[in-house]
Amino acid sequence: MADRLIRATAADGGIRAVGAITTRLTEEARERHKLSNVATAALGRAMSSGLLLASSMKRPGSRTNIRVKGNGALGGLLVDAGLDGTVRGYVENPHVELLPNPQGKLDVGKAIGKEGYLYVVRDVGYGYPYSSTVELVSGEIGEDIAYYLASSEQTPSALVVGVFVGEQGVEAAGGLLLQVMPKAARDDALVETLESRTSALESFTTLLRSGKTLSDIFEDLMGDMGLSIFPERLMLRFNCDCSWERMLGALKILGEEELEDMIETDNGAEAICQFCSEVYQANSEQLAELISELRAESN
Repeated sequence: MADRLIRATAADGGIRAVGAITTRLTEEARERHKLSNVATAALGRAMSSGLLLASSMKRPGSRTNIRVKGNGALGGLLVDAGLDGTVRGYVENPHVELLPNPQGKLDVGKAIGKEGYLYVVRDVGYGYPYSSTVELVSGEIGEDIAYYLASSEQTPSALVVGVFVGEQGVEAAGGLLLQVMPKAARDDALVETLESRTSALESFTTLLRSGKTLSDIFEDLMGDMGLSIFPERLMLRFNCDCSWERMLGALKILGEEELEDMIETDNGAEAICQFCSEVYQANSEQLAELISELRAESN
């Protein structure tokens, strides 16, 4: 099944629902960064969360950045997700592996750590980006971002994200974001019903692996609450806007002296994009051209 995102409403617009399948893009991230299983789960959950958060933005080009910095072995992670369905990200220590937790699941909470911070930046394409910081609740990503939504955006939310990694790679990944809109937030019965149904929801990846579609899951959760699923489907993909030209621009910033040292010491330069692990190389002649450009610009 292709990676995609769908939207829906329920309870006369009182509930906003977004669902995403991110299996393929999470597998691409795993392959690009050579991630361990627990690192794959952590980054996959964060990428799904970023796409779900970005889906509520309005202006084309809007993006959401999620940075998690905990005291666990993974060190931290960073995700950049766009309203256009593109996402990229990386983990500081991608090869860390831990034993499963007592429930037999990948121990993302321990890998991230319970002490630390979650940073969310929303860039709407103009003016200053909106940023917010909250302390980590559990390191499990989903719970931490749900806490951010409740505390920083005052929106009662339920966020369910998951990644299932099998012997051959990522078999299922994605998530759901359910939010009670301000006009319905005072309806305690509605909030309680949504919370209880979400709590009783089977593992999201288990549902996907059993053949359930996003529409099926929405129907199970809110089919009796005036559910309306929008017909539009947003295709999702791992995408990084790095390029060889950008790499040269970054090298140029280093200045003549540093570039000359690269030519003399290494006979060139190599750069690796943190977000996608793409490798870019420049030989000594190309570095010499950059030096010539710098000298011409200074005259």
